[in-house]
Amino acid sequence: MRTLATLGTALVALCTPIAALADPLTPTGKWSANTDGSAAVPPMGWSSWNAFNSDVDEEKVLASAQALIDTKLRDIGYRYVNIDDGWWLKRRQPDGRLLIRTSHFPSAATGADTSFRPFTDRLHAMGLKVGIYSDIGRNSCGQIYTPDFKNQPEGSVAEREVGLYGHVDQDIRLFFAEWNFDFLKVDGCGARGLPVDAPRVKSGLYRALTPLVDMQSLGGSDIGGIRGLYEQVHTALNTHAGDRPYVYSLCLWGAGDVRAWGKDVGNTSRTSDDIQPVWPRMLTNLDTVTHRALYAHPGSWNDPDMLFVGTGDFDAAHSAEARSHFALWAMLNAPLIIGYDLRKLTPDLLAIFGNADIVALNQDAAGNQAVLAYDSSEVQTFVKTLADGSKGVALFNRTASPAKAVLTAEQLKMLPTADVRLKNLWTKKEQSFRKEIAVTLAPHETLIFRATGTRRLPGGLYLSEQTGRVNPATDGVVVPQPDPTIYQSITPWTGTRGGGEHPQYGGWGGAEADRAPYGKLLRVAGTDFDTGIGVLANSRLEVRNQGYARFAAKVGINDSGQPRSGTTVFEIWGDGRLLTKSRPMGFGEAAVPLEAKVAGVRIVELVARGSGAANTGAPQPATWADAALYK
Repeated sequence: MRTLATLGTALVALCTPIAALADPLTPTGKWSANTDGSAAVPPMGWSSWNAFNSDVDEEKVLASAQALIDTKLRDIGYRYVNIDDGWWLKRRQPDGRLLIRTSHFPSAATGADTSFRPFTDRLHAMGLKVGIYSDIGRNSCGQIYTPDFKNQPEGSVAEREVGLYGHVDQDIRLFFAEWNFDFLKVDGCGARGLPVDAPRVKSGLYRALTPLVDMQSLGGSDIGGIRGLYEQVHTALNTHAGDRPYVYSLCLWGAGDVRAWGKDVGNTSRTSDDIQPVWPRMLTNLDTVTHRALYAHPGSWNDPDMLFVGTGDFDAAHSAEARSHFALWAMLNAPLIIGYDLRKLTPDLLAIFGNADIVALNQDAAGNQAVLAYDSSEVQTFVKTLADGSKGVALFNRTASPAKAVLTAEQLKMLPTADVRLKNLWTKKEQSFRKEIAVTLAPHETLIFRATGTRRLPGGLYLSEQTGRVNPATDGVVVPQPDPTIYQSITPWTGTRGGGEHPQYGGWGGAEADRAPYGKLLRVAGTDFDTGIGVLANSRLEVRNQGYARFAAKVGINDSGQPRSGTTVFEIWGDGRLLTKSRPMGFGEAAVPLEAKVAGVRIVELVARGSGAANTGAPQPATWADAALYK
């Protein structure tokens, strides 16, 4: 399969006009991150998986839907009701139509074909939207990794092949044009777990499908092949969803370099393996998104997996942990998809899910994922700029001991000589400070505020404050590397067997807000900068300009680079036209000002064009320090 996919890619290249094989550094004047579908803000709702696994049925789903209405959670944004694994009976032969397990979804018993249309019509009439689950391979995760789970597909080998592989157009037409779903989650297990030597393949239970994804090896993954399969789904959605809004959720767990291309293909993209209801696993999933604020935008969000609030380490006996989990997901613009059995909802849990002030941070129209203003293994401070100019702020204690922390006006990009006003979004109490304020965080606590004050940059906005408008179309990463900063929790499915957890999730070294690549300090020739965009040379950033007249930055090679590793020229483009560029910049040279008039420009593009890296074999870190748009 990998050989065929590679050959197919080569044939496409041979048949493609030269003009279409564009240099990734060539500005296009266009925004390339996904805007198809309906995800101007992160989707919110409920999913069956964390509560019921594959033991899902119509009664449970409808009860959860009714709970969203009765608790008024629907009214603050929780509108998606998603069925995960367990709904299918088989793929009928020879026409390949998917049949529904009508013993669990009785309203689907509309005849020999079965149909979810009565079910989706009922939920739509309740003012809700409805989601369904599939897999990019022939078989689902439940079939491959959890065959003891309930409600797995039945019948012959072909009848049990319920995944999208070979049936993309047919299934998407069924889900959207006929059954009228609004949301599709596409897992990737079928493209990963069925090599020829897999026990269930050797036993004849399933057909082999040469893996396109290796969770432990980017080099062993067919990145083009797996991306191509997910792009087929994107194309089919645009064909069969018609003009109706939809959400396309990619679930490839950060594998296959999806963290570089997922934002261009789907509305949400999983950055991690499955979350579990334990504190260390939440830290793992959290860490896969914290350095990726520039890779999330309206229409394409980072997804650290569903909420486990209400269960395990996040149950009613662990209120600090439950509140932290929820607040952090809100700040990072993660989809707020509840995984709890809402039939058991308590007032305390409702107070978390229903905190409208915190939900508002997640649903803010500016679409800026929070940026790390302070980072350590113990305490982290996240700041996000909201559409009205105020800030969302979260101070997070990762540890099981109390921790002291200081929040500064500078971290908020506000003047330290003027009052900064804080509203605690849990207690609703207000206070103010100047310069800085000290707080004590209880174990695992997150304090979350909305902050207002006098902006440090009058008449302008730093690029790191508008992450939702900055897209690393090309981030300069030549060889994707595992991310060593992600907390390596013990996975419940392996325990402490084997040699332990290893860094995963390629993409380390990509573009960052207020940091250089690899999480390094923004510093050029010994001068520190607390704001800017750090990226590797041979990169191109797309910036959506909304009414600003001038762009300015100070540019240079970051001090985390290496001497004698080539030079970099910094270019500013407007709607595909070169506006200005720097001289070639080398390591150790002081940053130089670079600015251009951008009034009327729709897309500003920032290109850092490197001359090579003869000694290190890696591109130099390029710094757009103090990068900002001005009125």
